[in-house]
Amino acid sequence: VQVIDLQQKLGIRVAGAVPPKPVSSFAHFGFDEVLMKAIRKSEFSQPTPIQAQAIPAVLSGRDVIGIAKTGSGKTAAFLWPMLVHIVDQRQLLKGEGPIGLILVPTRELAMQIYTEAKRFGKVFDLEVVCAYGGGSKYEQSKSFESEAEIAIASPGRMIDMIKMKVTNLQRVTYLVLDEADRMFDMGFEAQVRILVIDSAFWVIVISYAN
Repeated sequence: VQVIDLQQKLGIRVAGAVPPKPVSSFAHFGFDEVLMKAIRKSEFSQPTPIQAQAIPAVLSGRDVIGIAKTGSGKTAAFLWPMLVHIVDQRQLLKGEGPIGLILVPTRELAMQIYTEAKRFGKVFDLEVVCAYGGGSKYEQSKSFESEAEIAIASPGRMIDMIKMKVTNLQRVTYLVLDEADRMFDMGFEAQVRILVIDSAFWVIVISYAN
């Protein structure tokens, strides 16, 4: 009954086999103190609805499709569990690509997520790289040559980076498609399929609603 009350209070609708319970406090996520400290410094005072339901699901290893409005805290909903996941993996070796890959439809979204990923990633000394169409392919390729645990990219530019052999998908075990509906509306489906088929990972799809 408490779970149903909390879901109704937060305006959450959930589907799937035995979905994890939503939480009402950041303390329930079980994050390391360094990450909690960074969260407390951010604009969030308590989990937003998408964070309250999606983060427990992601932390339990479930694939998630989340639909939430822009400005709902959805970036943190996939980013914080990504950091926890990466820290639990062995360190990157020279020549290995990212562990977390976030695919996005636009340069603006790539830069926005890059800023957030840098801010929270630095608490665990994680490196972040970013690549998108319209930016210098050479400069982006040089940044990919340094081992980075997190990559944020538009699908086409990520394929370019792989073809240039400056990165690969062999270590990717956490994939996010952000604004997935917009990505497919813009014609990126074929490129996304290439990246998904070429890799072995569990998938988190965070989409948006107007």
